[in-house]
Formats: sequence, C-alpha cells, structure tokens
Amino acid sequence: MVDAAVAVIQRGDGRVLLGQRPPGKSWAGWWEFPGGKIEVGEAASHALQRELQEELGIEAVGPTPWLTRVFSYPERTVRLHFFTVRQWRGEPRGKEGQRLSWESPEAPTVGPLLPANAPVLAALRLPPHYAITHLAGMGASTFFAALERALAGGLGMIQVREKALSPSDLLDFARHVVEHARRYRARVVVNSSVELAQAAGADGVHLSSAVLMSCMRRPTGMLCGASCHDAAELAHAARLDVDYVLLGPVQATRTHPGAHPLGWQRFAALASGQPMPVYALGGLSPDDLAVAWNHGAHGIAMMRAAWQ
Repeated sequence: MVDAAVAVIQRGDGRVLLGQRPPGKSWAGWWEFPGGKIEVGEAASHALQRELQEELGIEAVGPTPWLTRVFSYPERTVRLHFFTVRQWRGEPRGKEGQRLSWESPEAPTVGPLLPANAPVLAALRLPPHYAITHLAGMGASTFFAALERALAGGLGMIQVREKALSPSDLLDFARHVVEHARRYRARVVVNSSVELAQAAGADGVHLSSAVLMSCMRRPTGMLCGASCHDAAELAHAARLDVDYVLLGPVQATRTHPGAHPLGWQRFAALASGQPMPVYALGGLSPDDLAVAWNHGAHGIAMMRAAWQ
C-alpha cells in the first residue's frame, strides 16, 4: 500500500485543476489531480504542501481533508488522501513540464483521466448545500414558494422526506418537487423508497439508517445516499459504496430532540478517512458551511434553515 496526498484545487467558479503526467513517468499522458507519495513518518498535510510546491510552485492556504479512497493499479495499490484547496499563494505552473488545465467536474474536456479519479469527479458534482423538504411545517403554498426561491438561488440537491403523507399524496408531492427542480438542473432524492423514487422520476434514493443497515447491496442505476449516526453505520455505507452520507446530528435539532449531538470534533473524527462525501446535518444554517468544511464535511444538509 502506497499512501499519497492529493489536492483538489478549486476556483470560485467550481473548476478544478488537473495536470497531465509528463513523459518518463508511469501512465504518462494521463490526467490527474496534483499530489504525490507520502513519505514514511510524514503527515499527509505536510506531504500535500511539499508536493504542491514541487509540482506547481504554490502553497495551499487552509487545506481541508475530504475523501480517502483506495485504488488498485496493476503495479500497486494506493491510498489517496484527498484535500480540498480553495485558497493558495502563488500562480500554479507546471514545474515538471506537465500541462495544466482548469476543468469543470461536470464535463472535463481533457483525457484520459487516471481511473482512480473518476469517482472523485462524481463526488465533486454533489453541491455543498443539501435541503430536506418541510411540507408538514410550512404548508404547500409557502413551501413551493420557498423551493422556487432556493432553486433560483442555486440550491442543487433536495431530499423528499414527508412521513405524514399517504403514499399517493407523497408521490404527487415528489413529482411536483422533481418538476420544479428539473427547471434548475437540481437533483432530487426520495427518502427510503426506490419504487417511489422511480415513479416520481427522481434522481435517486436516500436510505434511512435503519434501511441502510438492512441492505446487502445498494440500489443500482440511481444516485444513492444514506443517513448515518455512528462509525458502524458509516462503515456499512462505505461497504455499499453509496454516493454520499448525511452524518449527524452535529448540533441539537427539533427534528430529533432526544438525540445526543455529535459536536464538531466528534463529527470530524467520524468523517475522517471516509471514501464518500459526508454532509453535516443537524441544527445548521448556511452560515455554518465554512465550519463544516474545516471539519472535513463535503457540505451541510438542512431542513428548516434551507427554506428561510
């Protein structure tokens, strides 16, 4: 097993920096995220800074841990410690003669990409803000007005979760949410029911923790997320290779008044080393996004605060 530190250097417009491996290196001509091997006894964060200086001549400012993924190439198995870099000092340049390109995760124009990076680009397509519907507490007219405002403001991910609705009313509601979301290219997942998600035309399903732990394999052909509260549930979600998880509650929330909040330090410990994006959930508002990033979250999931 070879450990490597890898930087996802992301501009304000969402584009990420990719580099082409130069002649003379293995997999020459293939494109990858910048980074390199972690030396024995070296911290991953130190290796990241060293590699960025050697490869690009830049210094990362406040890099935050993101994913840890294992991939087996024919010649070796690598454990890739991905960091998100949103600020840096200096202007990236190919110090090893490699070509560089700022690419959209949605549709990279360069290639081929190293195989290990394909799921990373898929994870980058998940937005930082994730909203859970709150029809029961808002009423239909107020909710759909708030939904339209949020979508127009850039909301990219919505979970339909309405426990009080009958199956037929839930299907009708989910279809209306999908209809609104499609106009803004936002994604919609439906809580726990694959059949309902398919009938509503949603992008995928979100598994409750109870449903997650009863699954032996993830639903295929659709986006799949899961709710997690502890290390065992996170481990099972990783085994199923879900696309993302919601982890919480981080702070006290009215939705689960009896749950003991994780707090940010416990959240960071649980999120560390996960192969899939982890959203922080529970008592959060949009103002908490930077704090969540600093503790290893991909983004934040909200119910009430998403619609204010």
